[in-house]
Amino acid sequence: MKQTYQRPADTWSPLYFLASIGAGGLAVTFFMFLLFWVPHPGQPVPVFEDIAAAFGSGTMISKAMIVIAAAGIATFAFLNIKLLVWNLRQLAAFKSTDAYQKLLNSNAETQLLAMPLALAMTVNASFIVGLVFVPGLWSVVEFLFPAAMVVFAAISVLAFRLLGRFLGRVLSQGNRFDMDANNSFAQLLPAFAFIMAAVGMSAPAAMSTVPTTVGISLIASLALGTIAIFYALVAGIVAVPAMLKNGVAGEGAPTLMIIVPLLTIIGIMTMRQEHGLHTTFDAHGGIADNLLLTTTILALQFAFLAIGYVVLKKQSYADRFLRGEGRSAGSYALVCPGVALSVMLHFWINKGLVGAGVITKFGVAYWSLSAFAIAAQVAMIALVFALHRRHFARRVVAEAIPAE
Repeated sequence: MKQTYQRPADTWSPLYFLASIGAGGLAVTFFMFLLFWVPHPGQPVPVFEDIAAAFGSGTMISKAMIVIAAAGIATFAFLNIKLLVWNLRQLAAFKSTDAYQKLLNSNAETQLLAMPLALAMTVNASFIVGLVFVPGLWSVVEFLFPAAMVVFAAISVLAFRLLGRFLGRVLSQGNRFDMDANNSFAQLLPAFAFIMAAVGMSAPAAMSTVPTTVGISLIASLALGTIAIFYALVAGIVAVPAMLKNGVAGEGAPTLMIIVPLLTIIGIMTMRQEHGLHTTFDAHGGIADNLLLTTTILALQFAFLAIGYVVLKKQSYADRFLRGEGRSAGSYALVCPGVALSVMLHFWINKGLVGAGVITKFGVAYWSLSAFAIAAQVAMIALVFALHRRHFARRVVAEAIPAE
């Protein structure tokens, strides 16, 4: 008797790139431990030497934290790259199918922007891996910054080409875009790709000491970020009438919360740009600027999380796609909001509340609030592994009956 096995992920779509993106995001959540809990005098981020010194002189609790953070970064960065490579291979094979041609002539063509989005996430995660695990990296970092900006520029060009093909098709002729089927925020995916490249492009603004590098980083990231925000506003406004008319698309319901990661990335980009303006160009901001920025972002994020939760619950999304027989690659879109919320909570607590003197670092209030960021992180780790089992575990789909 011969059994045939198949994985749900074998029926591939570009949205599976979100699995790689979610893993990369979880690596970032573990870096938050090191960024805010490990001293790093002399540079804006902790590097291998800072982490090793903190481990050597720290308490058992701090040592355990460093081990957990390093293990989490290594695990999810590896998963991020593994899933990226798998998706790139799947995409190459997908291009020779009829399904690909059908995709290119539908609203779903913008799903291809998940590929440059995943590439940008992997570059960002790889930089974190370098900081944490490569000794002496900071001594050559000024050479790495221009190279990184070139990589992000190339990713941006790729994203513009993919989006340009889509917009050229739907805008050059009428009736090429199905407005009634635009009943989700799926069309915000291109903005997500651009803002991910923009936040990577903004890193040298916060970390470099070379004015030219900082200036190029500021200009390029501001340009990309502005385009991303404008596109997100237009795509979001265009989608609302279809959602009000037809309700939110069943498999597209998680996209209602795509605003959450967009806002987190915009917030990080803005703080990096302001840091570069302060340290390199002597442009000083107020002590509460980061508190106002992060609080505003969190307020909007909780609003969209609430809207998304209500719709998901009303549509029984979890019963259909997380617990039931249904499988949707779009379920991986649920990871990004939780990851983004965890990261933004860390920034709100450390750059906002502590920075403005509202609470004391490592006090009772500090750890009480940090517990919410860690809880969101743990929930997303559980969700990633649950989705991985649902989509990548092999199942028996047919069983051959031996001849009599």
